[in-house]
Amino acid sequence: MAASRNTSRPPALVIHERTSARRPAGLCGTPEERLGHAAVPTFSLSENTLLSAREREALAPSQLISRDKAKGFAAKVIETFGVKTPSTETPASSLSGGNLQKFVVGREVLQRPEVYVVCQPTWGVDAHAAAMIRKALVDMAEAGTAVVVISQDLDELLEISTRIGALYLGQLSATIDAGEASAQKLGEMMLGAEVA
Repeated sequence: MAASRNTSRPPALVIHERTSARRPAGLCGTPEERLGHAAVPTFSLSENTLLSAREREALAPSQLISRDKAKGFAAKVIETFGVKTPSTETPASSLSGGNLQKFVVGREVLQRPEVYVVCQPTWGVDAHAAAMIRKALVDMAEAGTAVVVISQDLDELLEISTRIGALYLGQLSATIDAGEASAQKLGEMMLGAEVA
């Protein structure tokens, strides 16, 4: 697991609040499983924007869904992240894994959250898409978002992180500066040597 390049402290968020309260407060996230957890397979891309961007992008003013706003936001994600798809009305299940990953990550990034938690951000994507996603995460952190990346890809963590910690039996180790990380040190952390 890695912390972002952002060195400021994220705003205090009440973690016991429902998801519907966390998102407006600035906490966004992308789960590991993109199809079924991050996106509904049978929903169009524009419909999938409603899963997480409804409040922050005002896609349902007065509790009524604005299809035009949902389509507009989906189009913005598609254009910004280079998602290859015929239209905003394409079902999520018809996209390749890499294109769907770009869409679900882009959907969160473009909401400009204060805190962003992403799990396995570049899993199953090609090198070009991985580089685009990593750059977006670094740019977010440099713009002030607290980015938490959970990944099994140590090279990825070393490339984009400022601090790295490890989870061992459900406990988080002390974090270290990514510049001080080595294969041996990270291996010790993953075996529980640094768990507080």
